[in-house]
Amino acid sequence: MSALADWLYARGHAIDLILGIVLLEAMWLTRWKGWTLRAAAACLLPGVILLLALRAALVGMAWPWIALALVLSFPAHLADLMLRDRGRRARQAR
Repeated sequence: MSALADWLYARGHAIDLILGIVLLEAMWLTRWKGWTLRAAAACLLPGVILLLALRAALVGMAWPWIALALVLSFPAHLADLMLRDRGRRARQAR
């Protein structure tokens, strides 16, 4: 394995770079698209948690940490869906 691939994948830095891009996306959504911080966080949080699970797997963490991240992504996803549905219903009521 090349030194770059080792640095990116075996040490989990590829995921760190992706998380940085997600942070830029959150800033773009809140500053230029007019999303609230709550809406942007709810939208992006499930993916962030899944990325953390992937990072944990790449660096060889124990399986309970990986499983915990995978389990936590589901309620975050449900919260996002509930917020989106609430917003959709509020727009329809107008």
